[in-house]
Amino acid sequence: MSTSLPASAQQSGTKDLTVTRTFDAPVEKVFKAWSESELVKKWWQPDGFTTPVANMDFKVGGKSLLCMRSPDGHDMYNTWTYSKIVPNERIEFVLNFSDKDGNKLDPAKIGMPPGLPADVRHVITFKSVGDNKTEVTVKEYGYGSDEIVEMSKAGLEQCLNKMATALK
Repeated sequence: MSTSLPASAQQSGTKDLTVTRTFDAPVEKVFKAWSESELVKKWWQPDGFTTPVANMDFKVGGKSLLCMRSPDGHDMYNTWTYSKIVPNERIEFVLNFSDKDGNKLDPAKIGMPPGLPADVRHVITFKSVGDNKTEVTVKEYGYGSDEIVEMSKAGLEQCLNKMATALK
């Protein structure tokens, strides 16, 4: 897959994920779904999971803390640390696995599959495509295997399906 990262920033042999989806909502509303706690809680989880925590610190340099709860009650925390925010156009952040206090954890040490990097760079772009529709492209960078890309893609697509429902 092509990426917008300079060659020097890409790790040799890593794989990236790109998913594009069109939502039946204006760009301002879709952008808010990525930045406001109550909206993020409605969609940031794969099927069967919930999001009991979405403490959004949505600003450049800010760090949001999110929790996905599995059907059996297991909590998995992530942080999103923002490096770029262009309202209604672009969000860039690094996702890290963390503890409940937002301290970064090594994915391998918490039982995640091999090939899942400690830092997963995300770039989300938003484009108005007329008639109150918005095209969103999510790019995730640096995975170590095709299997991890497919696992992340499946989860992301489930999340985006929930976002589509939440935006109605």
